Amino acid sequence: MIFRILTKGHKNVSSLHKSTFEITKDVEIGPTADCIIGVDMDNSMLNFPEEFKQKIANSNTVIKVVLDTENGHDEITGFGHENLTLTHPTDIVCRTSDYTCPRTLMIRADKAARDLDSNLIEDLKNEKIMEVTIKLSQK
Repeated sequence: MIFRILTKGHKNVSSLHKSTFEITKDVEIGPTADCIIGVDMDNSMLNFPEEFKQKIANSNTVIKVVLDTENGHDEITGFGHENLTLTHPTDIVCRTSDYTCPRTLMIRADKAARDLDSNLIEDLKNEKIMEVTIKLSQK
């Protein structure tokens, strides 16, 4: 199963956070928002089809997030969990930890903001468009 989101970068993208990365519907972010890599996204978790949500709320689901900009590409792999409610209306967070909240898309991700492709981050600092593709499979 696949779900796509379009978002864009922002001049304040720093991509320095060591345990998460986030995309948001918010259009502005401050200079201290070191985990946010995309703003003004066109969809949220509330737009996920019900079957997609059910698969994410399963610890046997492998979640791959593919990030593409004009000059950058990265792939992050993590896992679903039964505690993922996917109910936050504006934010999507991928975490390297096991922490869950309504904003969490996946846990035990193999990358955080600081680990992402440098060309991708440079494009985002220059406010380029990013396509976010979320792919689900089973362990």
